Amino acid sequence: MAGPTSARISSRHPLSGPQSYSVRSSQGSQLALRAANPLFPCVKLSKARAVVAAAMEVSKASLGLANCQPSKDVLETWRNADAVCFDVDSTVCLDEGIDELADFCGAGQAVAEWTAKAMTGTVPFEEALSARISLIKPSLSQVEDCLEKRPPRISPGIADLIKKLKANNTEVFLVSGGFRQMIKPVAFELGIPTENIRANQLLFGTSGESAGFDPTEPTSRSGGKAVAVQQIRQDRGYKTVIMIGDGATDLEARQPSGAVLFICYAGVQMREAVAAKADWTVFDFQELIAELP
Repeated sequence: MAGPTSARISSRHPLSGPQSYSVRSSQGSQLALRAANPLFPCVKLSKARAVVAAAMEVSKASLGLANCQPSKDVLETWRNADAVCFDVDSTVCLDEGIDELADFCGAGQAVAEWTAKAMTGTVPFEEALSARISLIKPSLSQVEDCLEKRPPRISPGIADLIKKLKANNTEVFLVSGGFRQMIKPVAFELGIPTENIRANQLLFGTSGESAGFDPTEPTSRSGGKAVAVQQIRQDRGYKTVIMIGDGATDLEARQPSGAVLFICYAGVQMREAVAAKADWTVFDFQELIAELP
Protein backbone atom coordinates (compact mmCIF):
# COMPACT_ATOMS: atom_id res chain seq x y z
CA MET A 1 0.00 0.00 0.00
CA ALA A 2 1.14 3.56 -0.63
CA GLY A 3 1.77 4.50 2.98
CA PRO A 4 0.72 3.96 6.58
CA THR A 5 -2.91 4.35 7.44
CA SER A 6 -3.56 6.10 10.72
CA ALA A 7 -4.87 3.98 13.56
CA ARG A 8 -7.34 5.59 15.89
CA ILE A 9 -7.29 5.76 19.66
CA SER A 10 -10.48 4.18 20.99
CA SER A 11 -12.91 5.54 18.42
CA ARG A 12 -14.96 3.92 15.70
CA HIS A 13 -15.67 5.16 12.23
CA PRO A 14 -19.31 6.31 12.00
CA LEU A 15 -20.05 3.80 9.23
CA SER A 16 -19.20 0.86 11.42
CA GLY A 17 -22.14 1.11 13.77
CA PRO A 18 -22.39 1.03 17.56
CA GLN A 19 -19.61 -0.28 19.72
CA SER A 20 -19.81 -3.96 20.49
CA TYR A 21 -16.72 -4.86 22.48
CA SER A 22 -17.14 -6.08 26.05
CA VAL A 23 -15.87 -8.37 28.71
CA ARG A 24 -18.79 -10.69 28.28
CA SER A 25 -18.59 -12.31 31.70
CA SER A 26 -18.95 -9.11 33.67
CA GLN A 27 -21.31 -6.16 33.68
CA GLY A 28 -18.72 -4.29 35.73
CA SER A 29 -16.13 -4.67 33.01
CA GLN A 30 -18.61 -3.53 30.35
CA LEU A 31 -19.14 -0.38 32.40
CA ALA A 32 -15.40 0.05 32.74
CA LEU A 33 -14.86 -0.20 29.01
CA ARG A 34 -17.53 2.39 28.35
CA ALA A 35 -15.95 4.74 30.87
CA ALA A 36 -12.50 4.17 29.39
CA ASN A 37 -13.75 5.16 25.94
CA PRO A 38 -13.24 8.87 25.19
CA LEU A 39 -16.69 8.96 23.55
CA PHE A 40 -18.41 8.04 26.83
CA PRO A 41 -20.54 11.14 27.48
CA CYS A 42 -20.30 13.52 30.41
CA VAL A 43 -17.64 11.72 32.38
CA LYS A 44 -14.64 13.74 33.47
CA LEU A 45 -11.30 11.98 33.31
CA SER A 46 -10.76 11.69 37.05
CA LYS A 47 -14.28 10.43 37.61
CA ALA A 48 -13.96 7.97 34.72
CA ARG A 49 -10.78 6.53 36.21
CA ALA A 50 -12.55 6.01 39.53
CA VAL A 51 -15.43 4.26 37.77
CA VAL A 52 -12.99 2.05 35.86
CA ALA A 53 -11.10 1.09 39.00
CA ALA A 54 -14.28 0.25 40.93
CA ALA A 55 -15.76 -1.71 38.04
CA MET A 56 -12.59 -3.73 37.59
CA GLU A 57 -12.57 -4.70 41.26
CA VAL A 58 -16.18 -5.87 40.95
CA SER A 59 -15.26 -7.85 37.84
CA LYS A 60 -12.27 -9.53 39.47
CA ALA A 61 -14.26 -10.46 42.57
CA SER A 62 -17.14 -11.90 40.55
CA LEU A 63 -14.81 -14.05 38.45
CA GLY A 64 -12.91 -15.39 41.43
CA LEU A 65 -9.58 -15.51 39.58
CA ALA A 66 -6.67 -16.08 41.94
CA ASN A 67 -4.14 -14.75 39.46
CA CYS A 68 -5.44 -11.18 39.40
CA GLN A 69 -2.90 -10.52 42.15
CA PRO A 70 0.53 -11.43 40.75
CA SER A 71 3.10 -13.27 42.82
CA LYS A 72 6.46 -11.72 43.69
CA ASP A 73 8.14 -13.95 41.12
CA VAL A 74 5.75 -12.84 38.41
CA LEU A 75 6.31 -9.18 39.25
CA GLU A 76 10.07 -9.65 39.27
CA THR A 77 9.94 -11.28 35.84
CA TRP A 78 7.66 -8.54 34.49
CA ARG A 79 9.98 -5.79 35.70
CA ASN A 80 13.06 -7.40 34.18
CA ALA A 81 11.78 -8.62 30.82
CA ASP A 82 14.07 -8.34 27.82
CA ALA A 83 11.10 -8.26 25.45
CA VAL A 84 7.30 -8.23 25.56
CA CYS A 85 5.24 -9.76 22.75
CA PHE A 86 1.70 -8.45 22.37
CA ASP A 87 -1.22 -10.07 20.64
CA VAL A 88 -2.95 -7.48 18.46
CA ASP A 89 -6.66 -8.27 18.09
CA SER A 90 -8.70 -7.70 21.28
CA THR A 91 -5.47 -6.71 23.05
CA VAL A 92 -3.50 -3.92 21.41
CA CYS A 93 -6.64 -3.15 19.41
CA LEU A 94 -10.24 -3.24 20.55
CA ASP A 95 -11.46 -5.29 17.61
CA GLU A 96 -10.66 -8.54 15.83
CA GLY A 97 -9.16 -7.24 12.60
CA ILE A 98 -10.29 -10.16 10.47
CA ASP A 99 -13.84 -9.75 11.76
CA GLU A 100 -13.77 -6.06 10.88
CA LEU A 101 -12.54 -6.89 7.38
CA ALA A 102 -15.20 -9.59 7.03
CA ASP A 103 -17.95 -7.22 8.10
CA PHE A 104 -16.69 -4.63 5.66
CA CYS A 105 -16.77 -7.24 2.88
CA GLY A 106 -20.23 -8.52 3.84
CA ALA A 107 -19.26 -11.80 5.54
CA GLY A 108 -19.26 -10.68 9.15
CA GLN A 109 -21.44 -13.14 11.02
CA ALA A 110 -20.06 -16.35 9.52
CA VAL A 111 -16.47 -15.21 10.00
CA ALA A 112 -17.06 -14.08 13.60
CA GLU A 113 -18.24 -17.59 14.47
CA TRP A 114 -14.98 -19.06 13.14
CA THR A 115 -12.98 -16.43 15.04
CA ALA A 116 -14.65 -17.44 18.30
CA LYS A 117 -13.77 -21.08 17.65
CA ALA A 118 -10.15 -20.18 16.92
CA MET A 119 -9.73 -18.01 20.01
CA THR A 120 -11.14 -20.62 22.38
CA GLY A 121 -9.05 -23.35 20.79
CA THR A 122 -12.01 -25.55 19.82
CA VAL A 123 -10.72 -25.92 16.24
CA PRO A 124 -7.16 -25.82 14.85
CA PHE A 125 -6.19 -22.25 14.08
CA GLU A 126 -5.15 -23.08 10.51
CA GLU A 127 -8.60 -24.54 9.82
CA ALA A 128 -10.33 -21.45 11.15
CA LEU A 129 -8.00 -19.11 9.24
CA SER A 130 -8.50 -20.91 5.95
CA ALA A 131 -12.27 -20.98 6.41
CA ARG A 132 -12.43 -17.28 7.18
CA ILE A 133 -10.33 -16.21 4.20
CA SER A 134 -12.42 -18.45 1.93
CA LEU A 135 -15.54 -16.68 3.17
CA ILE A 136 -14.14 -13.16 2.85
CA LYS A 137 -11.98 -13.42 -0.31
CA PRO A 138 -10.71 -9.87 0.27
CA SER A 139 -9.20 -8.02 -2.67
CA LEU A 140 -6.32 -5.61 -2.20
CA SER A 141 -8.61 -2.64 -2.81
CA GLN A 142 -11.08 -3.90 -0.19
CA VAL A 143 -8.30 -4.21 2.39
CA GLU A 144 -7.10 -0.68 1.62
CA ASP A 145 -10.66 0.71 1.74
CA CYS A 146 -11.34 -1.06 5.04
CA LEU A 147 -8.23 0.43 6.62
CA GLU A 148 -9.17 3.89 5.38
CA LYS A 149 -12.82 3.77 6.42
CA ARG A 150 -12.45 1.66 9.57
CA PRO A 151 -8.97 2.34 10.94
CA PRO A 152 -7.95 0.08 13.84
CA ARG A 153 -9.03 1.28 17.27
CA ILE A 154 -6.13 1.28 19.71
CA SER A 155 -6.96 0.00 23.22
CA PRO A 156 -6.90 2.58 26.02
CA GLY A 157 -3.57 2.61 27.87
CA ILE A 158 -1.57 0.50 25.41
CA ALA A 159 0.36 3.48 24.00
CA ASP A 160 1.40 4.50 27.52
CA LEU A 161 2.43 0.95 28.37
CA ILE A 162 4.56 0.58 25.25
CA LYS A 163 6.15 3.97 25.86
CA LYS A 164 7.03 2.89 29.41
CA LEU A 165 8.47 -0.44 28.26
CA LYS A 166 10.62 1.26 25.65
CA ALA A 167 11.84 3.76 28.25
CA ASN A 168 12.98 0.75 30.30
CA ASN A 169 14.85 -0.64 27.25
CA THR A 170 12.36 -3.49 26.88
CA GLU A 171 11.84 -4.45 23.24
CA VAL A 172 8.24 -4.65 22.01
CA PHE A 173 6.90 -7.07 19.39
CA LEU A 174 3.48 -7.63 17.82
CA VAL A 175 2.74 -11.35 17.41
CA SER A 176 -0.59 -11.94 15.74
CA GLY A 177 -2.69 -14.43 13.84
CA GLY A 178 -3.99 -11.41 11.94
CA PHE A 179 -2.53 -9.90 8.81
CA ARG A 180 0.49 -7.68 8.32
CA GLN A 181 -1.41 -5.40 5.96
CA MET A 182 -3.80 -4.52 8.79
CA ILE A 183 -1.22 -4.47 11.58
CA LYS A 184 1.36 -2.16 10.00
CA PRO A 185 -0.75 0.98 10.67
CA VAL A 186 -1.03 -0.06 14.32
CA ALA A 187 2.73 -0.59 14.60
CA PHE A 188 3.31 2.80 12.96
CA GLU A 189 0.95 4.51 15.39
CA LEU A 190 2.68 2.94 18.41
CA GLY A 191 6.24 3.45 17.21
CA ILE A 192 6.97 -0.25 16.75
CA PRO A 193 9.31 -1.08 13.85
CA THR A 194 7.82 -3.27 11.13
CA GLU A 195 10.60 -5.82 11.62
CA ASN A 196 9.09 -6.46 15.07
CA ILE A 197 5.83 -7.72 13.55
CA ARG A 198 5.20 -11.46 13.39
CA ALA A 199 1.92 -12.05 11.56
CA ASN A 200 0.25 -13.59 8.54
CA GLN A 201 0.41 -12.26 5.01
CA LEU A 202 -2.56 -11.87 2.69
CA LEU A 203 -1.74 -12.78 -0.90
CA PHE A 204 -3.11 -11.12 -4.03
CA GLY A 205 -3.10 -11.86 -7.75
CA THR A 206 -1.81 -9.56 -10.47
CA SER A 207 -5.13 -7.72 -10.59
CA GLY A 208 -5.40 -7.39 -6.83
CA GLU A 209 -7.80 -10.31 -6.41
CA SER A 210 -7.58 -12.52 -3.33
CA ALA A 211 -5.05 -15.34 -3.56
CA GLY A 212 -5.41 -16.62 0.01
CA PHE A 213 -2.65 -16.28 2.57
CA ASP A 214 0.94 -17.41 3.04
CA PRO A 215 0.77 -20.83 4.78
CA THR A 216 4.51 -20.77 5.57
CA GLU A 217 4.08 -18.10 8.25
CA PRO A 218 4.32 -19.72 11.70
CA THR A 219 1.32 -17.71 12.94
CA SER A 220 -0.95 -19.29 10.29
CA ARG A 221 -1.33 -22.49 12.33
CA SER A 222 -1.95 -23.74 15.85
CA GLY A 223 1.12 -23.38 18.03
CA GLY A 224 2.47 -20.77 15.62
CA LYS A 225 2.75 -17.98 18.15
CA ALA A 226 4.88 -20.25 20.31
CA VAL A 227 7.19 -20.82 17.33
CA ALA A 228 7.30 -17.09 16.57
CA VAL A 229 8.20 -16.20 20.16
CA GLN A 230 10.82 -18.95 20.28
CA GLN A 231 12.38 -17.54 17.11
CA ILE A 232 12.40 -14.02 18.57
CA ARG A 233 14.05 -15.24 21.74
CA GLN A 234 16.65 -17.29 19.87
CA ASP A 235 17.43 -14.73 17.17
CA ARG A 236 17.79 -11.82 19.60
CA GLY A 237 19.45 -13.78 22.42
CA TYR A 238 16.80 -12.79 24.96
CA LYS A 239 16.61 -14.53 28.31
CA THR A 240 13.20 -13.29 29.43
CA VAL A 241 10.32 -12.86 26.98
CA ILE A 242 6.70 -12.27 28.06
CA MET A 243 3.53 -12.83 26.02
CA ILE A 244 0.42 -10.70 26.57
CA GLY A 245 -2.90 -11.54 24.93
CA ASP A 246 -6.44 -12.77 25.33
CA GLY A 247 -6.68 -16.07 23.44
CA ALA A 248 -5.69 -19.72 23.49
CA THR A 249 -3.04 -19.10 20.82
CA ASP A 250 -1.39 -16.54 23.11
CA LEU A 251 -1.38 -18.97 26.01
CA GLU A 252 0.37 -21.50 23.76
CA ALA A 253 3.34 -19.15 23.49
CA ARG A 254 4.31 -19.91 27.07
CA GLN A 255 6.93 -22.59 26.45
CA PRO A 256 10.30 -23.44 28.05
CA SER A 257 12.13 -21.99 25.05
CA GLY A 258 9.54 -19.28 24.34
CA ALA A 259 7.61 -16.94 26.61
CA VAL A 260 8.49 -17.50 30.27
CA LEU A 261 5.32 -15.71 31.37
CA PHE A 262 1.81 -15.36 29.95
CA ILE A 263 -0.26 -12.35 31.00
CA CYS A 264 -3.91 -12.53 30.03
CA TYR A 265 -5.37 -9.18 29.03
CA ALA A 266 -9.11 -9.43 29.64
CA GLY A 267 -9.98 -5.77 29.11
CA VAL A 268 -11.77 -6.46 25.82
CA GLN A 269 -12.65 -10.15 25.78
CA MET A 270 -12.77 -12.38 28.84
CA ARG A 271 -12.00 -15.97 27.90
CA GLU A 272 -12.20 -17.62 31.29
CA ALA A 273 -10.48 -20.87 30.28
CA VAL A 274 -7.49 -18.84 29.09
CA ALA A 275 -7.48 -16.42 32.03
CA ALA A 276 -7.53 -19.29 34.53
CA LYS A 277 -4.23 -20.63 33.14
CA ALA A 278 -2.43 -17.29 32.95
CA ASP A 279 0.38 -16.26 35.26
CA TRP A 280 -1.37 -12.93 35.71
CA THR A 281 -4.75 -11.65 34.51
CA VAL A 282 -5.31 -7.92 34.07
CA PHE A 283 -8.26 -5.87 32.88
CA ASP A 284 -6.49 -2.55 32.40
CA PHE A 285 -3.05 -1.79 31.01
CA GLN A 286 -2.59 0.65 33.88
CA GLU A 287 -2.22 -2.40 36.13
CA LEU A 288 0.91 -3.35 34.19
CA ILE A 289 2.25 0.19 34.02
CA ALA A 290 1.91 0.59 37.80
CA GLU A 291 4.21 -2.35 38.42
CA LEU A 292 7.06 -1.12 36.22
CA PRO A 293 10.00 0.80 37.67
